[in-house]
Amino acid sequence: MCPVSMRTRNNVVVTGREDGPVVVLAHGFGCDQNLWRLVVPELAERYRLVLFDHTGAGRSDLSAWSEERYRGLDGYADDVLALCRELDLRDAVLVGHSVSAMIAVLAANREPDRFAKLVLLTPSPCYLDDGDYRGGFSRADIDELLEALESNYLGWSASMAPVIMGNPERPELGEELTNSFCRTDPAIARVFARATFLSDNRADLAGVSVPTLIIQCANDAIAPPEVGRFTHERIAGSRLVTLDTTGHCPQLSAPEATAGAITAFVSGP
Repeated sequence: MCPVSMRTRNNVVVTGREDGPVVVLAHGFGCDQNLWRLVVPELAERYRLVLFDHTGAGRSDLSAWSEERYRGLDGYADDVLALCRELDLRDAVLVGHSVSAMIAVLAANREPDRFAKLVLLTPSPCYLDDGDYRGGFSRADIDELLEALESNYLGWSASMAPVIMGNPERPELGEELTNSFCRTDPAIARVFARATFLSDNRADLAGVSVPTLIIQCANDAIAPPEVGRFTHERIAGSRLVTLDTTGHCPQLSAPEATAGAITAFVSGP
């Protein structure tokens, strides 16, 4: 039996300008590639875009998911690199949203020659407060969050998604994220949530050797500004852009500003 290609397994979609630089878009927890749709039209005018669904998300092959492989972020980073190898990508720009920002860091640290630049969109290398480090959550906060998720995933999704999205004056955004969460298999979501919220990739930041842009939001309940500054300080030569917007998903809440920041960095020196 022939192995399933990454294109099929991860529902890969390639679009945009055929002769443009390659930009790979990696979505965050509880989402799929659809959450990039508002920035795709602008980016596609300049770049060759590669979109995909992480294993276990969206229209990926759910039979390829296993708790053993995906209980940490390393399995996802391995998938990104396997996808790049299958498509023979080199000098690509890897854009990682939320937890995929750290997945991008892990991938770039393992095979830096694959990537020309990184864009870390609302990243957090560690969600837990630790001494002088403010991740935004106490251990009790995380335990309560995971317990709620595991006991009533649909209820957790309905209450948590609007908090993550922010912008309460635009309830349709929170509803979209809620629906995205609810489409995710609860068993897979529980494992990915633990991998996300209990991860600590602070030590990996110093290993990043490719030019990196960090995009944060001025008000973000999941990744506060201190986290963006910490990430910026730990990645040598990185740039930090703060969007004047609220929430953890600016590709939905502020798509023009998000696409503009990505374009300025990708096409700049």
